[in-house]
Amino acid sequence: MLRAPVERDWRAYAELRAASRAFLEPWEPTWPSDALSRDAFHRRLNRYASDWRDDAGYSLFLFDRESADLVGGISLSNVRRGVAQCGTLGYWMGHDHAGQGYMREGLGLLLDFCFDELGLHRVEAACLPHNAPSKNLLLGSGFSEDGYARKYLKIRGTWQDHLLFSLLSADHALNRDKARR
Repeated sequence: MLRAPVERDWRAYAELRAASRAFLEPWEPTWPSDALSRDAFHRRLNRYASDWRDDAGYSLFLFDRESADLVGGISLSNVRRGVAQCGTLGYWMGHDHAGQGYMREGLGLLLDFCFDELGLHRVEAACLPHNAPSKNLLLGSGFSEDGYARKYLKIRGTWQDHLLFSLLSADHALNRDKARR
């Protein structure tokens, strides 16, 4: 289940991210010293709300449908309208929930939202070349590998090369139709 994060999610967020820190840090920008504080979470919520209002981004939390436990997060950022009609995908998963299909299902829901509700033409994503689970998630969700970007994003304080991926609306619709058959 996907939904926008709210203030009452802070404790679950902070606990999941803290328990998963060693698992997440190799793939993310350097965490600020107050990354898990209530104040930092509140600032995050304000930025999410502003992005949503401005059609600039959509950040959601991913929950287990049965237990309602927070398991991860997924976002569409850098939404560009006009001739581009695209956005950039980002996601994270709690360590204990990785590899169980949550993100694949959540990504499918987000992509439906991107293409059906937002009317985007393209969703882009990037991952570190040695992040096999992320690469497999993207390829298994219908993304195409588009190329290699040198020193693309600053991860753990160092500019890192990334693989670039994209999924077009028409390809997503075709993949969804095949899955329904």
